[in-house]
Amino acid sequence: MDVLTQTLNSFSTQISDLEVSLNTDIFETNVINITILAGGLFYLLSGALTESLDERQQKILGAIQESEERLEEATTRLTESETQLAQAQMVIESIQKDSEQTAQQVKSSILTDGKAEIERLTATAKAQITTIESRVRKQISDYVVTLALQRITMQLEGKLTSKLQKQIIDRNISKLA
Repeated sequence: MDVLTQTLNSFSTQISDLEVSLNTDIFETNVINITILAGGLFYLLSGALTESLDERQQKILGAIQESEERLEEATTRLTESETQLAQAQMVIESIQKDSEQTAQQVKSSILTDGKAEIERLTATAKAQITTIESRVRKQISDYVVTLALQRITMQLEGKLTSKLQKQIIDRNISKLA
């Protein structure tokens, strides 16, 4: 900072003393040397600068091209994924329809089998009831016959004489003949 301040102070002092002037002599001021130097620098650096810019441009173009390829790949994958999604949705819908139909068939089968089983059980129960009724009637009949025979036996034991026994035997023999 001090150097800049000193330079500005020196320059302002020279301006105030009118020591600064414009020199128009081309050779003395080195305008030609500066022009040659600037042209040489421009010529030498323009190639390197051009190469640097070309290289940079190629890198940018390569990056753009790579990005475009990635975009195309991503678009292709997206299209494939959408196609697969659509196919998967169709399969899911088909499975849902099949499962609903299967559920309906199973339900109908279960209801039909249930009705048939109920009818079979009802018929079996009716047959068992009829069989039990027959057994009960037979048991009652056997019991009534047994009671009647016991009663008759008791009555006959008191009234059955040898003459009456002979008549019963003769009557039964005549029926057999």
